[in-house]
Amino acid sequence: MSQVDSVGVLGAGLMGAGIAQVAAVAGYRTVCRDVSQDALAKAQASIAKSLARFVEKGNLNAADRDAALRHLTFTDDLDAVAHTSLVIEAVTEDLAVKNTLFTDLNVRSPHRTVFASNTSSLTIGAMAVASNRPDRFVGLHFFNPVPLMPLVEVVRGVTTSESTMSAAMEFVQRLGKVPIEARDTSGFIVNLLLVPYLLDAVRALERGAGTVTDIDRGMKLGCGYPMGPFTLLDFVGLDTTMRIGEIMFEEYRETRYAPPPLLKRMVLAGWLGRKSGRGFYDYSQDPPRAMG
Repeated sequence: MSQVDSVGVLGAGLMGAGIAQVAAVAGYRTVCRDVSQDALAKAQASIAKSLARFVEKGNLNAADRDAALRHLTFTDDLDAVAHTSLVIEAVTEDLAVKNTLFTDLNVRSPHRTVFASNTSSLTIGAMAVASNRPDRFVGLHFFNPVPLMPLVEVVRGVTTSESTMSAAMEFVQRLGKVPIEARDTSGFIVNLLLVPYLLDAVRALERGAGTVTDIDRGMKLGCGYPMGPFTLLDFVGLDTTMRIGEIMFEEYRETRYAPPPLLKRMVLAGWLGRKSGRGFYDYSQDPPRAMG
């Protein structure tokens, strides 16, 4: 493929908005598309707020902030995204939803357009086939919060061409991120190792190995992790972690990827972590209080 000159982002949620922000800051004409006007409005507001914080902290000058905002377009029109040179999908972690979107997008997009998915657990190959442009399909797995996290996993599917991989790696570097190449296995590199660790922490809590607070402190102070597993689970979202675990268990059939009962019960109760106000910690008070 030729060099990326414009970026389309499918999905205006937390990840989609973050990807759109970093692309616009890097100077790319960026189109963020969502079917929900409310989601688009929230994304636009959150990006403006995030950029303002960067300016306040001296990490971005006002002129570059204004330029980034000019590079951004928010729309519910799929055709507006189809005519960018790189389309990055960041919708719900549902293969059927993603494949329907890629199939529809394929007939609208010119031949040169490359498709990418920000999936954290689904395999790239299944989406590449549905897109009908398997050589121009790649995984670009960003990490939350996208504007702050430096890593992007660039996932090579079995059908991904060398030119597509090269362009994807160059694009990530132009964003100011660090790309690492991962093979197309469910979970890639980071989640392949991280998800069992998080699920094991829940199992340790179930077995009475320690309290939420002590397990978090133990992993922070004993292993040097920036945050404990339960703090991280609440940040990522318990429902998100459970869904990723289910997908990986279906792929590998290894019990270490199977979500434990406590995690399932908390998700059913609506205790999803920070986004719902309660997870392994109760965020209705400051500082948050660990569950009993």
